Amino acid sequence: MWAVAAFLLFLQTDYTSDGMKALDEGKYDAAVQAFRKAIEADAKDYFAHFNLAMAYTLLQRDPEAVAEYRKTLELKPGLYEAELNGGIVLLRQKNPAEALPLLEGAAGHKPQEFRPRYYLAESQLQTGDFAKAEESYKLAIALDAKSAGAQLGMAQTLVQQGRLGDAGAYFHQAAHLEPKYRDYLLELAGLYEKASQTREAIAIYREFPDNPAAQARMGELLLESKQYEDAVPRLEEAFGKDPSPANRGALAAAYVLSRKLDKALPLLQQSVSAEPGNFELRMMYARALRDQRQFQPAARQFYEAAKLRPAEPKPWTELGGMLYMAGDLPQALSAFEQAARNGESAAGNWFLRAIILDKLHQIKPAKGAYERFLALSQGKNPDQEFQARQRARILQREIDKR
Repeated sequence: MWAVAAFLLFLQTDYTSDGMKALDEGKYDAAVQAFRKAIEADAKDYFAHFNLAMAYTLLQRDPEAVAEYRKTLELKPGLYEAELNGGIVLLRQKNPAEALPLLEGAAGHKPQEFRPRYYLAESQLQTGDFAKAEESYKLAIALDAKSAGAQLGMAQTLVQQGRLGDAGAYFHQAAHLEPKYRDYLLELAGLYEKASQTREAIAIYREFPDNPAAQARMGELLLESKQYEDAVPRLEEAFGKDPSPANRGALAAAYVLSRKLDKALPLLQQSVSAEPGNFELRMMYARALRDQRQFQPAARQFYEAAKLRPAEPKPWTELGGMLYMAGDLPQALSAFEQAARNGESAAGNWFLRAIILDKLHQIKPAKGAYERFLALSQGKNPDQEFQARQRARILQREIDKR
């Protein structure tokens, strides 16, 4: 009996040595085989179970690794290395809830070690315990301030607690320490946008001059902030690198708003040709043509917009104005009347309708339109009101003569 026991101990030691050598040489499959044989020789050898778990870990055979780490801890409760490695593998498996107690144990055993504290913070963040995660990240950063992962984790924890202002410095520090984390600054910019902190978002996008999407978004925010001149070069650069429909439309809008209509019109024409059913683009193109005093082309675009949304009053109103400027009074009147049927009752429309009816010698309707304008205007348009009163009196005299 003793001879057999000694022989088994010899075999177990030999298998363990072979396994350790295989691990050192990166021959992980061979290590698995050796440690399995060691366990067959002694199923209670926690050292063999632990090293088998390590071999599985390095082979990324995570479920088998976790099972061996658990067996190790069953045989040797509180073994720091098994708690730490097992917790890390469970996090890799996206199972933070099961990782949490293992990592709590590891951090408790070695409170001044960075790795258990950092991975504990990760598990707390992923399980939604943000207050504890913040405390753990704080301790981890105190142990290793150059850990980009800890800085980023702290930033994400603060965001989850609604403390965006505090999170910004950690996002920036993570990006400073690790270049691959720079894109998380774009995540921060998006968070600033959601919080209506446009200035802060723009400042981050400025840090990405070679990123067309970031430059395009910055240009759009500058437009929304009415910083039109600053938006133009950003959007020009973005469009030059990525001539997508979205970038073309944004650049065209910037040109319109900065009164660079000569540059806007070709882009708008291209955009409308590419998206003929886009109502907003049609209206922008039509207004740009109008502002360039190209009344007939503008009228055509307003009419196309009106066909896209026939129940909306605005394109009919704009169409009426263009046809009036082009001298097509009957068609202008029809457009204004359609706008009225769609619910348009602005004083200015009634004034133009009155003028058109007056020029078409429709005396009674013209007088009624002038009076309707006066009732709506109520002192807001004094010059036009003076003209309307004068014409209404003259028209009344003509009516009286008949």
